[in-house]
Formats: sequence, C-alpha cells, structure tokens
Amino acid sequence: MDREQLADFLRRRREALQPEDVGLSRGQRRRTSGLRREEVAALADMSTDYYSRLEQQRGPQPSLQMLTALARGLRLTLAERDHLFRLAGHTAPARLGGSDHVSPGLMRVLDRLADTPAQVMTRLGETLAQTPPARALFGDETRFSGPMRSIGYRWFLHPPARDVYPREDHALRSRDFTAGIRAVYAEHGPRSRAAAIVGELREKSPEFAALWERHELRSEHTIDKRLQHPETGIMNLQCHVLVDPDQAQTLLVITAPPGTVDAEKLQLLSVVGAQRMD
Repeated sequence: MDREQLADFLRRRREALQPEDVGLSRGQRRRTSGLRREEVAALADMSTDYYSRLEQQRGPQPSLQMLTALARGLRLTLAERDHLFRLAGHTAPARLGGSDHVSPGLMRVLDRLADTPAQVMTRLGETLAQTPPARALFGDETRFSGPMRSIGYRWFLHPPARDVYPREDHALRSRDFTAGIRAVYAEHGPRSRAAAIVGELREKSPEFAALWERHELRSEHTIDKRLQHPETGIMNLQCHVLVDPDQAQTLLVITAPPGTVDAEKLQLLSVVGAQRMD
C-alpha cells in the first residue's frame, strides 16, 4: 500500500470533480474548487472520518469493497479504478466477462435521475447503484454479497424479494428470471458465476429446477410491469432498459405516463426515498 500516492490520487480526483458532475447543488458558500471530503464520503457510503484519514495518509488499508465504492463515488474510469486498487495494495479486478465498475458516463445519467426509480445492474441482475426512489421501491439491493447479489437467486431462495411484485404475477416472473439466468449461463459457460448460481438453485429450489428443465428462452423485453409498495399499493409502470455493452451492464429506469395516478404514486416514492435517506 502506497499511502502517500493513494492520498494524493484521492485528493486530486476529489478536487477535479465538480458538484454538478455528481448531481449535487453547488450552493452559494462553496469555497473548495471541487468536492468536499464529506461529499465524497457520502457518495461512497462511508464515514467522513474514514475517508479523511485516507487522504491524510493515516487510514488502514481499504478493503476491496471500500475501493469499489470509492471508485464509483469518484466517478473513476476503468484505468483510474485499476490504479486506485494498485495504490491500495490490491490486484486490480479482472475485466473479463463484464465488470462491477459503473462507468462515469452511466453514473452521470443516474445522477440526473434522482427523482426517478433507476438502478444500474449486471447481466446477472446484481444491483451496483440505485437512486433514492429505487431504494424506496426495491430496498437497498447493493447490500447483498455472494450469490445473493443476483435478483434471480434471491427470487427463488429469499422470499422477501417477491414482495415488490403482485402475487398473481409471480409465476410469470419466475419464468422470466429463469430464462434470464439461462441466457447468461449460455454466454459465459459452465465455469462462470452464472453456472454456480444455476447449480445452487437446482439443488435448493424445486421451482427453479422444474423451470430449468423446460429450457425456455426469454421472450422480448416487455416495457409494462406491475410493481407494488406498502405506501402506494399496486402500480402499473413502464420499465425502460439502457444497455452499456462495454461493461455488460444495464440501466433500468421506471416511469409512468404523466398525469396518471401511477405517476403520482411514483412521485410519492421520491418523497419516501428522500425521507429514508435523511
């Protein structure tokens, strides 16, 4: 771990970012040229004290999870992310088969959707970043580790994952998640993370095992979906997907036609999300 160079790199990247780059308001009394330390800490979901000690060359060696969060918070490119990992004394993550690193461009898009349920996901349904309304709707999906990171895995083995969908839609969603996992499995092969998830699900979930044997493929993406929340009830929404082929990631954006009751319910979720973040 090169404490001096790590501290210098973090400081310079922080000072190079402007509030507008990360969806923050500049305000009238800002004296610093870039972001404040507390702003970077908030973007990376860590304490200001922890981040400050890294910049002051006093912090412990950051974990892989902390470095991933810092790379995302500072909107680093892949080359910059790899450099950050090496300065901290870790091997840079492999880039084959997609990445958990969200590109700065995709993060800029997400920053501008602060009042909309939106999240960046991998092909396996692992959530990498969420807006506050998305957390209000789905819960904090970035907190999971291991195979539980995949929504398809949670769907069959973690019952609360089904709460966001009306019960009468569960059978259709089960088929959809199974087909989605199959598509990733076919692309990456029998030694991939998808294959490991398939093996566990076939062993632990009779429902998944039965659907897997049917060998169904995913149909065309349907925009219209029904989601539910304790504060709003069932909502008829539209799910739009933007694809980042370089990172093998998708940006899921959930909307409702303007002027509808469902649009009002989504607006309520934005308020709920902001309150929970506070």
